[in-house]
Amino acid sequence: MAFMKMLIGLPLLVVILVFAFVNNDLATFSLWPFYIEITVSLSVAIVFFILFGFVFGSLFSWMSYAPVRQALRKQKKQNKKLHKEQQKLAQEVEVLHVNIANMQDTEKTDAKMSFGSKIKRFFKAKKDQQNLSA
Repeated sequence: MAFMKMLIGLPLLVVILVFAFVNNDLATFSLWPFYIEITVSLSVAIVFFILFGFVFGSLFSWMSYAPVRQALRKQKKQNKKLHKEQQKLAQEVEVLHVNIANMQDTEKTDAKMSFGSKIKRFFKAKKDQQNLSA
């Protein structure tokens, strides 16, 4: 995009500057409500009005994109929020994977235990729950 701007802008700038400096006649500008007359070289007036138009156009363009910049700021803020939430959920998933692995290990050890030891463990867990709730 910058290359296209330069490709179009540089030749246009050269043409404007050549046109401005070839016209060296004096021009008189009167500022109507104030009754002031200014006499300047036509080349200076052309360059001034071109620069004025460029600055005014740039300012207008910048102001017209204010809603787009505001929406972009909101999106960035929301992206940060969602990224934090995603990281939090990823940590929770990791904890769940660890819990699943632990449960699978206990399941393997439970399979090797005898029926009597399983019953003792069950009642011991019930007793521990009652002690905690009391």
